[in-house]
Amino acid sequence: MKNDLCSLKQILSKYGQEHLLYFYDELEPNEKDMLVNQIKHIDFDEINRLYEKSKFFTRIDSNRITPIPYINKSNMSKEELEKYSDIGNAIIKGKKLAVITLAGGQGTRLGFKGPKGCYEIDIPPKKCLFEFVCDKLKNIHSKFNVTLPWYIMTSPSNDAETKKYFENHDYFDYGKENIKFFMQSTFPIISENGKIILDKIYHIKEGSNGNGDVFKSFNDAGLVQDLKEKNIDWIFIGGIDNILLNPADPLFIGLTVNGNYEVASKSLSKKDLTSSGWIFAKVDNKPRIIRPVHLSNAFEQDETGKYLYNQENMLAHLFSITAFEKLINKPFPYHMAYKKNDFINEEGMLEVPTKPNSFKFEKFIFDGFMYFDRLLLLQVNEEEEFAPIKSFTGSQTPETALDLYLKNNK
Repeated sequence: MKNDLCSLKQILSKYGQEHLLYFYDELEPNEKDMLVNQIKHIDFDEINRLYEKSKFFTRIDSNRITPIPYINKSNMSKEELEKYSDIGNAIIKGKKLAVITLAGGQGTRLGFKGPKGCYEIDIPPKKCLFEFVCDKLKNIHSKFNVTLPWYIMTSPSNDAETKKYFENHDYFDYGKENIKFFMQSTFPIISENGKIILDKIYHIKEGSNGNGDVFKSFNDAGLVQDLKEKNIDWIFIGGIDNILLNPADPLFIGLTVNGNYEVASKSLSKKDLTSSGWIFAKVDNKPRIIRPVHLSNAFEQDETGKYLYNQENMLAHLFSITAFEKLINKPFPYHMAYKKNDFINEEGMLEVPTKPNSFKFEKFIFDGFMYFDRLLLLQVNEEEEFAPIKSFTGSQTPETALDLYLKNNK
């Protein structure tokens, strides 16, 4: 153990992270083991690289960027809608579709202490976010007598509580055997000066490393094999907080299958290009999703005055099983977010900052698109398919989402 500790101290000294062991001598044996185990699993070279990258802001040269083709659902004829929906329904009825829900977040911004998916909205009766997904899956069962496999990605911070919630609610009558959980990985939080943060004197503060971890985490949990045993050909991946999200849209599936695409995504027409959000474009002729602020030609228009880069991500993606497997071992870039995080100070006391003080690094699922030449992009009506719940204030609240939901479910 002494040799291990000496080796760790040398590593920490090399990377300027000696503070991680400042309180080591005060710890209980189990606390020492916990901290040492965390340190051993940190890639310090990666931490340094990401911290150095955080000091710079880069735009993508306009000559590398081109608009991405898309299909506008509202422009499709009745015959087209029926044709492609029939193809998609055949996939669903043939039990070839599985659903993954990304639910690793907490309900903090909603003033809710618990997993975000457990947050309840008074319809009435009260219904949690997980139930909105489950109801759509049960509708598929009622229509086709097919039970789609449902996989839920949790995080270390909400995994146990999420599973307990499902158990207490009898898995919403969908069948325990049809629902499987898996956890995404985590990544250390670093301070503004590049130091890894402690949230306890024996524990490194980590954050979930983003939904881009879904492919590897899913495979690590043995669930790719589960898909193969079920003869699944297509996987829909969506977030938990959009209560109008359709996890089994036959039109979306049919267009993808008919066009021989491996990956597909839904989009919205972005109304305000100066706002936050992610838009679709081609970078070096590969499909990507990027922030408008990174585009040097974000406001470019065509001859009719229409913005060329106005297709916004709504976190609704479809992957063939082949594409999904391809992405398991592909490298995904990290994206940086400047956040407020509690931390242990030099006196061993927990400090609660009043403003952002640290960097969180995340991988995003859509960065997997760059490994494909083609992406089927379907623009849908925002008022029909997009009712996210982000926080108590702003434009994406429980009230705004409920209003849209009720308009679409009269």
